[in-house]
Parts: sequence; C-alpha cells; structure tokens
Amino acid sequence: MPKTPLANRPHDHSHCVHSALAEADALCARQGVRLTALRRRVLELVWQSHKPLGAYDILAVLSEQDGRRAAPPTVYRALDFLLENSLVHRIASLNAFIGCSHPEHAHQGQFLICRECHVAIELEQSSISDAIVASAKDVGFSVEAQTVEVVGLCSNCRSA
Repeated sequence: MPKTPLANRPHDHSHCVHSALAEADALCARQGVRLTALRRRVLELVWQSHKPLGAYDILAVLSEQDGRRAAPPTVYRALDFLLENSLVHRIASLNAFIGCSHPEHAHQGQFLICRECHVAIELEQSSISDAIVASAKDVGFSVEAQTVEVVGLCSNCRSA
C-alpha cells in the first residue's frame, strides 16, 4: 500500500509551518542571506496549507490580517527571494507558490496537483529528473531547470 502524503492525512499543520520557518532561518543563516520579517511572513503564509498560494492571495492576507499596506512588487520581491533560496517552488500552471519540502538540497520540482481540492504534493524522484535530462540530451537540448506538474485526484478526493 502506498504511503499517504502528509498533505492528505490528518496532522498537526502548525508543526509543518513551525518546522519550515525554523529550517528557513537556519538555511538563510548558513547562506549568509537575510530572512526579513516580511519574507518570513510570506513564507509562513505559503506554508499555511498544502495548497499553492498566489501572490495576490498573499497580498490580501497581509492587508486583511496583518494590516500591512504592501504593494504587489513587495510581495513579488519576497517571493523571488524565497525562490532564489529554494524555500518555495512556483507552480506555473496555477501561477502560485508552495513551500519546498526539501530546501536543504538542490532538486527539481515534481508535483501532483489535485484538480478538486488543489492540494499540491511535492515528489522528489531523481529518476524523473534523470530521464528528462537524458531525453533532452538525446535531442541536443541542455536542461537548465525543470518543474513537472501532474494534475489528477488526490486520495481524499478520489474517496469522496
């Protein structure tokens, strides 16, 4: 029986958020980059669920819950920082962001995205990345980055 991804089983989600923030603090300290209060808050909002979150969704929460008058470029700069430091992934098909489950080491993004509940499950299968690189090489293409997005139904929505 396949292991149910954390996003699809009951768990203490505050632990996910707390762990992600602690890992981000440590990673930024090791890399000598600054995780400002705004960058940290944006990362916290991205981690608030296992569903990808758009920049304007983040902006709305900052305005409504935090009372911040952040402009879109400010949020985009924070997201760019988080992307550059491997703390989030961009889900291109949704124009949204999801917290990176493995920011401590470089890897390519592979995601299972539920078309019903919109949860995104990050996979880390080097064999998928290797197959893409090998196939690209066969046709003379040099891969610089890759993100694989697979849309379907998660186990919870399939059972419903």
